[in-house]
Amino acid sequence: MDRRHFLKNTTLASSLFFIPSFIRAFEDTLSSNLGYKRLVIIQLSGGNDGLNTIIPFQNDIYYRSRPKLALKRPDLIPITDDLAFHGALKPLKRLYDQGLLSIINNVGYPNPNRSHFRATDIWQTASPSNTYYKNGWIGRFLDQHGNEPYNAIELNESLSLALQGKKLSGMAFENPNTFYQLSQDPFIKQVTKQNEDTHLSEHNLGYLYKTMIAAESSAKYIHEKNTIKNSSIDYPKNGLAYQLKTTASFINSRLKTKVFYASLDGFDTHVNQVNTHSKLLKTYAETVEVFVNDLKAHGTFDDTLILTFSEFGRRVKQNSGNGTDHGTANNVFVIGNKLKKPGVYNPLASLSDLDDQGDIKFEIDFRAIYATVLNTWLDVDAEPILNNRFNHLDFI
Repeated sequence: MDRRHFLKNTTLASSLFFIPSFIRAFEDTLSSNLGYKRLVIIQLSGGNDGLNTIIPFQNDIYYRSRPKLALKRPDLIPITDDLAFHGALKPLKRLYDQGLLSIINNVGYPNPNRSHFRATDIWQTASPSNTYYKNGWIGRFLDQHGNEPYNAIELNESLSLALQGKKLSGMAFENPNTFYQLSQDPFIKQVTKQNEDTHLSEHNLGYLYKTMIAAESSAKYIHEKNTIKNSSIDYPKNGLAYQLKTTASFINSRLKTKVFYASLDGFDTHVNQVNTHSKLLKTYAETVEVFVNDLKAHGTFDDTLILTFSEFGRRVKQNSGNGTDHGTANNVFVIGNKLKKPGVYNPLASLSDLDDQGDIKFEIDFRAIYATVLNTWLDVDAEPILNNRFNHLDFI
């Protein structure tokens, strides 16, 4: 059977080869007892304006730097004597008041990159800014501690670099039912049955056969174990809500998935930022609150940690288009019921001591957050995964 015939006979083979690229390690993979704790990562793609998310409403520099973008007190929800939520984040304030949210300010890394693509790669691979990694930090976690592609799932049509490992990668799909139906294609069944006990080399489509076997096996597992089909919780009508509703179904069904990855696009607000940013924050906050309530209703929230990041923040000064340009340091949200330090984890950095391009200086390396999550939450050694040792933070 040649490659052309293989790809012609099944759309799933084509999608696996050209889009998700999730890989199954057929070697013996060292697998540890991963327990029940799980991590949900939400990326605010495009570079969220952290300074208009958590607002220093007592700071005159903030108002002078943003004469048309600065939010006035009636539009704010104060949380400390000098910081406030954007008014669209009322649902997040309710989680904050319950002690379920930690806000980590001034998160970044040395020599920051302001390109969307490169900055995203840095956050997803946990690499230094001048070093290029081919595998993501979750992918390296899977290489060392996973045993199946479904140990990490992204609710998207393509797999982010974050979930791509050298031996074992996570898997990506938008609709689990469609994914399962594709895996039942007669040609796929024929391929997996014919080759499951055969030595598979890289020749004669060996790689693709391995991929198809992994996909068919994982699709079957998810289909059989996903028993929470219809949540009684009403989710908003938006793309992030669909991703998190599906994630909640998987979590509440107790799938053996350790990491879930979701994203909300649209945060590259160079022009006319005010209304766009407000709608995006409202979408995020409303959806996350419903997601948390769904997990609470099924008794799975205690073992779930939600991490929200964006690839960079925005410049302190507004631009001529009533928007903001690419910046560096930003805030990170951590949501869970096992937080050691809920609330505002650390003060906002000085607005009078910016870097040479007018950005907030970073104080906390984002990889220290990853290291803390790996060591404390997922209970694995972070150093070989992150290729370095980082200071432990005490938010969990």
